[in-house]
Amino acid sequence: MLEGILLTTLNARYTHTSIGLRYLYANMHELQAQTSINEFTINDQIADVAEQILAQEPSIVGIGVYIWNALEVQTLIEILKSVAPQTLIVLGGPEVSYAPMRVDFSAADYIIQGEGDTAFYKLCRRLIEGDTTIPRILAPVMEDLSTIKLPYDAYTPDDIAHRYIYVEASRGCPFLCEFCLSSIDEKVRNFELEALIEAFEMLWQKGVRNYKFIDRTFNLNIRFANTILDFFLSKNEEYFAHFEVIPDHFPESIKEKIKQFPAGSLQLEIGIQTLNPTIANTISRPLKLEKIKQNLHFLETQTQAHMHVDLIVGLPGEDLESFGANLNALFALTKSEIQIGILKKLSGTALGRHDQTYGMVYSAKPPYEVLQTAHVSFADIQAMKRFARFWDMAYNSGNFKRTAPLLFAPDVYEGFSHFSMWIYTQTRATWKIALDRFAQLLYTYLTEIRQLEPLIVGTSMAQDYAVLGGRKYPLFLRPFTLERTTQGASAEKFQKRQQKREPNKEQEC
Repeated sequence: MLEGILLTTLNARYTHTSIGLRYLYANMHELQAQTSINEFTINDQIADVAEQILAQEPSIVGIGVYIWNALEVQTLIEILKSVAPQTLIVLGGPEVSYAPMRVDFSAADYIIQGEGDTAFYKLCRRLIEGDTTIPRILAPVMEDLSTIKLPYDAYTPDDIAHRYIYVEASRGCPFLCEFCLSSIDEKVRNFELEALIEAFEMLWQKGVRNYKFIDRTFNLNIRFANTILDFFLSKNEEYFAHFEVIPDHFPESIKEKIKQFPAGSLQLEIGIQTLNPTIANTISRPLKLEKIKQNLHFLETQTQAHMHVDLIVGLPGEDLESFGANLNALFALTKSEIQIGILKKLSGTALGRHDQTYGMVYSAKPPYEVLQTAHVSFADIQAMKRFARFWDMAYNSGNFKRTAPLLFAPDVYEGFSHFSMWIYTQTRATWKIALDRFAQLLYTYLTEIRQLEPLIVGTSMAQDYAVLGGRKYPLFLRPFTLERTTQGASAEKFQKRQQKREPNKEQEC
């Protein structure tokens, strides 16, 4: 007799939650009483995860599979089936929904492709009833969003207190960008607006103040966007709302509302990817440059929204000179975060049609990043991965807002490329570099390699540290702190005193 049903996945971080599992749980109908959710992270020991799953003695385990956890899930199901072969494993999610399936999930009993909101319940019903005619792979079915139950009751008080709360108002995307899975579902489907607002209000009453919308095109439907923005503008307490928006579609009504959001309350993720019209055309991405420039200028100058814009390295036909021009142009348009990503070839997308023409070579392992192209060598891709990581640390982190621009000469891309290459020679790593060590390296590069005035660099970095708050100044920055210097005058004296005190190392030898 099949009884317990467990829904699980391995999130990238503890603070993340799976809205997909909660949709399944919300739509389990009479089976909900015997269904539970238990989430883990990719940093957990997989054997420990298997132990905790089996300790609950489930008959059916449903696992969400994504690009970030595919290899871990592969290991997990192999352990589960080795020690508890009677436990039925059902997989779902983007990583098992499209061909080719590049990770071996043959140990799983069933795979649900596409949207599983109601498909998982129907499968469980058939399994419980003893149906022996069920195919191992269930073909995708597009859900009628008006008939499925919303998942927001499934967020627990612990989720609300400690984790991100994901919500959505629509599914699908009308655009055909070839690197994106959303382009497969060309039709945009909206949830019932009144029900959404009721759900968001319910979450608000439970204490949710952080809403992360996963819609790909939040500002596409003007009525939906305005109503949801009004929901947040009606609140008098602090909150944070994150939306992914189309860069060339900001009608006046939406602009007027965005201008009303106070600082720190609104974040907009804006997918640029490339500003090169030829490359955009190659990958079927619409690119209305003038509109994008106008809207970024509006957001930059007339709103307090925090922006997060994206660029991709390694697009078919694009070389590093073109990417560098993109970065320089984007930096001139906005001083917001610029997220630099490496192209990924996701199963189900149309990117494969460019493989021969542009010499595209991808990793066979998740996240399937491009390794080289006819225009960008493997060594250059590796260098750009490091560039992206150091860019996050120096610029996107906000820790060095005053100091990072000192790197951008003769232009942003070339200046930062030199720094990225230099700092890697010092660290031979891009992770687990402490903030103070990174600051010391940044100071050394600017003063010794770029030969900028120590007073200018040190004062700038001291001001950056002052904004961070709660951190002690590293020893090398203390002469430049506002407590010890008046416009840097005493810093020069401090340096001279230090030179007198420090023995000549050559003489010591």
